[in-house]
Amino acid sequence: MSGLLGLSWRLLRGGGRSGLLGAGLTAAAVAVSAALLLFAVSANLAFQGRADREAWRNPVEARTGAVAVEAVRRDYVRDRPITVVDLAALEPGASPPPGLDRFPAPGEVWFSPALAELARELPDGQLADRFPGKTGGVIGDEGLVHPGELLVVRGQEPDSPVMAATATDDPRGGAAPTKISDFTGKATSDAEGYQALALIATVLMVVPLLVFGGAAARLTVARRDQRLAALRLVGATPGQVVAMTVAEAVITAFGGALAGTVLYGLLIPVLTRIEIAGGSWFASDMWPGVPYTLAVLAAVPLLVGLSAVVGLRRVVVSPLGVAKRETPPAMRFVRVLALLAALAAVPALGAGTAAGVVAVVLGLAFLAINLTGPWVVGMIGRITARTARGPARLLAGRRLVDDPKAAWRTVSGVALTGFVAGFIGFLSPAGGLFGDADATTLRLSVPAARAPQLTAEARERLSAAGVPARVEVTGGGGRRVLTVAVGKAAGDEAGDGKAAGKDKDEEKAAREGASASGRSVEGSASAAAVDRARTALDGLVPGRGATTAADEEVFSVLLLGDIGTGTVVVLTVSFLVAIVSAGITAASSVLDRRQTYALLRLAGTPLEVLDRARRAETLIPLAVMGGGSIAVGVFCAVPFAFSSVNVSGMVILLVCVVLGFAGVTGAGAASAPLLRSVTADPAPRPD
Repeated sequence: MSGLLGLSWRLLRGGGRSGLLGAGLTAAAVAVSAALLLFAVSANLAFQGRADREAWRNPVEARTGAVAVEAVRRDYVRDRPITVVDLAALEPGASPPPGLDRFPAPGEVWFSPALAELARELPDGQLADRFPGKTGGVIGDEGLVHPGELLVVRGQEPDSPVMAATATDDPRGGAAPTKISDFTGKATSDAEGYQALALIATVLMVVPLLVFGGAAARLTVARRDQRLAALRLVGATPGQVVAMTVAEAVITAFGGALAGTVLYGLLIPVLTRIEIAGGSWFASDMWPGVPYTLAVLAAVPLLVGLSAVVGLRRVVVSPLGVAKRETPPAMRFVRVLALLAALAAVPALGAGTAAGVVAVVLGLAFLAINLTGPWVVGMIGRITARTARGPARLLAGRRLVDDPKAAWRTVSGVALTGFVAGFIGFLSPAGGLFGDADATTLRLSVPAARAPQLTAEARERLSAAGVPARVEVTGGGGRRVLTVAVGKAAGDEAGDGKAAGKDKDEEKAAREGASASGRSVEGSASAAAVDRARTALDGLVPGRGATTAADEEVFSVLLLGDIGTGTVVVLTVSFLVAIVSAGITAASSVLDRRQTYALLRLAGTPLEVLDRARRAETLIPLAVMGGGSIAVGVFCAVPFAFSSVNVSGMVILLVCVVLGFAGVTGAGAASAPLLRSVTADPAPRPD
């Protein structure tokens, strides 16, 4: 085996300039695949890490041995959610929650870094006064979902009114006082939803990467097959041919995988700035860790090696046919049946289908498109050759028939990206799906028996804070709703003007402080008034906070924005793969056919004809397969579609089509100098 490895290494080094260029193209393709695969793996691990860090705020009731009481609710400032966690120890020496050095003492307050910074920037009456008490410290990263999260942990006495509340109005992210034995908790429904979306997005990214990585092993395949066929004819055994192929592919792929790992490490600072679920990422979230990194470093070369071995059947079985460059037999229609079988399962899917099932079906559809592509390209080649009216289209058609797999490798990246664009673009919900919710009317649930008393107290608090507001009580039954319309107080116009002036002064001060610190505080005078009203009403009903209709839609609006961000990320990755794939495979195709190109040029074929034939060989199947893959993507998205199709989603499809054609055209143009180079020698040397 060591002799075969040595021979493989010498053949790889001694392949001349074209051989080194081919190996470099393979290494570059593997590097891109490895870097993007690490990103896909890290994304799933990052969402899992967020879910784990958030779980302690979703308490599980202790059956025995309770050591603390935990209550969680949401508050808001400047339309941003604040997670408020109240803790009361039932036993001395209780273990602290993640991110805290010790269990908070009664009256002690711990802020996340982002919330502490915001409390310093805003006037006290808008935020800091809601959390009076001694500052215990800053919450560490292990207790935060993301770096910019607004989180506060307050220490309470077990018998305090906050810990005696019996329910919470918060539909998500809230928990009534719960006795706990530890801070293990469980993943929230929001975290599980994002993990499911991340899994589907991973499939949309990873399958094209695997296809691209497998195709990397077959770059310059014709030249390698000729060399291996010659070795086979002079006495090399099938096992020796396979061993040399695997060794050559793995050596090149491992170097590319190492380069891809380094490239991904350099991109981590950029990736951490992508905001999903309300914030950016910790650098540790974007690094998959040593075990997963080693797994990728092993899996990518293994995939490349297996793909190289799969393409050796003709060399092993019929080396003479390879040496004579005989056209391989046409592929069978069973490839199309595989695609139809995968699509037959799509109508059974729906919004309630498990994310794992959806991911499997989408993955099968991806692989079926990749399996069907070469058969369709072969059919396109036959039609093109029969209908050709000039030498360029005739050459293009004959090349498509001669090697449809090579032609498919050139356009497969864009075709699979078309599937992603069709699926995502059709599902993208409209940005204004929820309309413009009221952000100035606060609502607070109050006990019916105390409604008159709490209404009077609310008016007093708002008046003392200088907030003009109309306070009313609505609803019936055991609970009433205290409605506070900020800025709509009746009567004293001078007082209203004075309060409005105070809002503007506070807003100006906040902006000046933010400018001095190099940061910005978003909002307006009305936002300042709403935040002062929130602060004034804080604690009116223990365990409950005043919210607006806009607050209740924050998470829905955030989810829509995250879908848009995810769409951009997935399509960016897909297009990167597609364009790199088109460029590398186009250059590889020129190297594979350099002797044929040179002989045609020697026979008098104009270089313009060869270049037009090469472009037609790419653009004709791209037009057919690109449109077909978009249609398949839209078909797979229909079971999950919203009631109305978003116009912006259709724009995404159009942009994808334009970028796809432009990318492939540009990649083809980039290999034109290489075509001129390989046809410059009037007497090409056979490999």
